[in-house]
Amino acid sequence: MVRIGVVLLPQERWATARTRWQRAEELGFDHAWTYDHLAWRDLADEPWFATVPLLAAAAAVTERIGLGTWVASPNFRHPVPFAKDVMGLDDVAGGRFVLGVGAGGEGWDAGVLGAAPTRGARTRRFAEFLALLDTLLTQPVTDHAGEFYQAHAARMLPGTLARPRTPFVVAANGPRAMALAARYGQGWATYGPGEGVGDGADAATAQEEWWAGLARMVDAFDQVPGAADVGRWLSLDGAPRFSLASAALAVEGVERAAALGFGDVVVHWPRSSGVYAGDERELERFADELPRLQALEPVRR
Repeated sequence: MVRIGVVLLPQERWATARTRWQRAEELGFDHAWTYDHLAWRDLADEPWFATVPLLAAAAAVTERIGLGTWVASPNFRHPVPFAKDVMGLDDVAGGRFVLGVGAGGEGWDAGVLGAAPTRGARTRRFAEFLALLDTLLTQPVTDHAGEFYQAHAARMLPGTLARPRTPFVVAANGPRAMALAARYGQGWATYGPGEGVGDGADAATAQEEWWAGLARMVDAFDQVPGAADVGRWLSLDGAPRFSLASAALAVEGVERAAALGFGDVVVHWPRSSGVYAGDERELERFADELPRLQALEPVRR
């Protein structure tokens, strides 16, 4: 079975956003997500709300749909207080919360708390971040002294409803992060070989190159020890063409993702302009296809 999710960027006041989160559930999506950034790309000077209260509010007004971060990172998160946030979101959501987590990029929030680490340090930081989060969420009291983080009698009571802890979906494109996804993740998440959306005369060619690169990434992940037991999650909007430029394109994307072994596929709610710009009617048309798409079986190659 393929599960299909949708990302709602945290840009609207809750009085407006509330109906969209409820609508995502009504349309039949399996999970709904928001970004965990302080600011993001060319939207940095637009409204942008905090992730944790938004997801808590969404949990309070929905009943079935999974909810998650796409994705959280150590760029401005410390594992100890963040583990408390994760435990709280798990509780409000009744165990429906999924932690999407990545190493953190080099964008707007990478250095907002100070100098951004080098790429090598960022990978080491991510490994320690994941290991400490895993420990914090699976035992009541934690002590830790590492290169990047310390925890002194950090208490995490009563623990998560999800057992043994909230699921981790670990974003990874390179070999070191893929190894971490196989070690700590219940899912491996990727945007594919290049992140970004666009159009133009060469869009079709770029799209096919993206799918070919994604297939190579799947092959690489298959070689990682422990990867066979890890679910695969794909953001269709890492591709050159926005998935919901049309419902037909999104349907094709889910079908191709399933053929590559992805059991979870994520699209973005269309915006009125700019990145992920599209017509919400295409989202509705795509939602009409969800029952058929959700019946697909991912093909492990």
